[in-house]
Amino acid sequence: MKKIDVVFILIFLGIIALLIIPETRSFIEISSNNYPYLLGFIKTSILATYGELLASRIISGNYFSKKGLIYRFIVWGFLGMSFVLVFKIFDQGVKQAVISGLLPALSSGTLIEKIYLAFLTSLFLNLIFAPTFMILHRVTDNYIDLGEGKLKGIFRVKGTEVINKIDWNNFFGFIVLKTIPLFWIPAHTITFLLPENYRILSAGFLSIALGLILTISKMKVRGKVEKL
Repeated sequence: MKKIDVVFILIFLGIIALLIIPETRSFIEISSNNYPYLLGFIKTSILATYGELLASRIISGNYFSKKGLIYRFIVWGFLGMSFVLVFKIFDQGVKQAVISGLLPALSSGTLIEKIYLAFLTSLFLNLIFAPTFMILHRVTDNYIDLGEGKLKGIFRVKGTEVINKIDWNNFFGFIVLKTIPLFWIPAHTITFLLPENYRILSAGFLSIALGLILTISKMKVRGKVEKL
């Protein structure tokens, strides 16, 4: 283990500590209530970028092998802001659909009902929103990669180049058809069982998992190419 690995472990433990210490946890909760979009940006950009750095370490042995890290950070931040709105839409939408009789209802106020509503919210979120989000993330990543992490280069990249760079077989065969039912739906079911202030934070931690999943996906593709 290198010294920088120890640093990254300490950073992760520091983030956990902020959530455990009552004073800092209370500050995060109050800030999330008062400034949901700002905190959505901060939480997701920090945790998701951490996940990308970890994935980079696994693939290349270097945390900072990817170019355009600041742009990836900004993209994740705006995605985090979208999570704030989308989570609320699906959470309230599912509950209203149950009240309206458009979805089956269970006994009100029970633990089973809470799990049921969390599952339905996660199910519709991942079936409707997740594929769009994942494609958007692939597209922004490819823009940054093809632009070699430079703003001028990013603006010169053509949309057709970005689309052609995506491995659609891997995207649908692994990311959509495997990770959504086997990981994301169960994981977000747990997320929607949490208090609302912690859902975006949970999404941020799950984005670390996303980085690792994408790493596994890329390594699988790389292994196939090497076999050829």
